[in-house]
Parts: sequence; C-alpha cells; structure tokens
Amino acid sequence: MKASDVRAKTLDELRTELESLKKEQFNLRFQRATGQLENTGRVRQIRRDIARIETIMREKRVAASA
Repeated sequence: MKASDVRAKTLDELRTELESLKKEQFNLRFQRATGQLENTGRVRQIRRDIARIETIMREKRVAASA
C-alpha cells in the first residue's frame, strides 16, 4: 500500500482499513506460533502498513485541528 493511496482515503475509511490490518496481524501471529505461517514477509508488510496508516491519520487530525 502506497502512502499516496492512503492519503486519498477519508478518516473513516482509514479506520476500517486499520481494523482489518490489525485483525490480519493477529491471525498471522497465531499462524507463526503454530508453525503454519508460510509467507513470513507479510508480517513485516502488515506492520509497516499499520504504521503508515496511523501516521497519516495523525497528520489528518492535526491538519483538521489547525
């Protein structure tokens, strides 16, 4: 997911996207713990996408309050 794609979304869309990514991250942690995780790179990708979304959500909130 690119930052430009994330910036184009509204705060509500970002919240739902963040929620789905956190659920996926939770499932990936369980897969890793049980030894069923095949795509280990996906964990890193999800973690970075979550950080990217949280950063842009904060930027939007700061811009709205200013």
